[in-house]
Amino acid sequence: MKNYLALVLLLVLASCKTKAVLAEGQASSTLSAEKIITSYDNNKIDFSTLYIKASARYEDEKQAQNVQAEIKIKKNEKILISVRVLGITMAKALITPSSVQYYDKIGNKYFEGDYSLLSRWIGTDLDYQKLQNMFLGKTIDDLHAGKYAASIIEKLYKLESNTDSYTNKSFYFESDNYLVKKQEINQSLKNRTLQIEYPDYKRYDSMILPLSLAIDARQKESKTNINIEYKNISFNEELSFPYNVPEGYERIFIEKI
Repeated sequence: MKNYLALVLLLVLASCKTKAVLAEGQASSTLSAEKIITSYDNNKIDFSTLYIKASARYEDEKQAQNVQAEIKIKKNEKILISVRVLGITMAKALITPSSVQYYDKIGNKYFEGDYSLLSRWIGTDLDYQKLQNMFLGKTIDDLHAGKYAASIIEKLYKLESNTDSYTNKSFYFESDNYLVKKQEINQSLKNRTLQIEYPDYKRYDSMILPLSLAIDARQKESKTNINIEYKNISFNEELSFPYNVPEGYERIFIEKI
């Protein structure tokens, strides 16, 4: 049951697959952190709703599994995820700025709470905006709110923040459109790391979105990998967000997980 819960919540980060991969540039000339952030800000994403179909492979120390996901997003308001195996819905999650709700048909369990559970699994403090940003290929942090050292690593621009003695955050960008290629969060004292990579992107009219992403989350002896292949996407449709916990399900709490 826990594995399905981790998967359905992490699948908030899924998107759409097409073959038209956007060309990307290789960093060569040194730029200031301010210049990199300003260039990154030029990537505007404007939509009211997204409807997404995606496939994903989940792996941890005990199992590996392939699933399908249907993801509906109403920008800045809510995200509904349905996870299916062999066409059968196995779990659903409804995420809003104030809450995370989830139910699992395998264990007949459900969860209702805040972002504490998801933050614990991901390895960093999360909220709705950060999750939505990760889904869109945007940085999980507001870059204007921090101080960063700029460098070039493996032909990518890197912004690194060490303002928090407990947490190190790094963001990597290609040089043509300053798209996020990788985000890393390391908390050495807690032995937790999170890495999110965006292998490729596609331009949709006036905006650019990721085509795929890979998540690597590690905490002490635990390791979770999710590789997501995106299938298709549609914008600005009228979507419904049905979510009802079936009768007879047992509520679980963060202390029990």
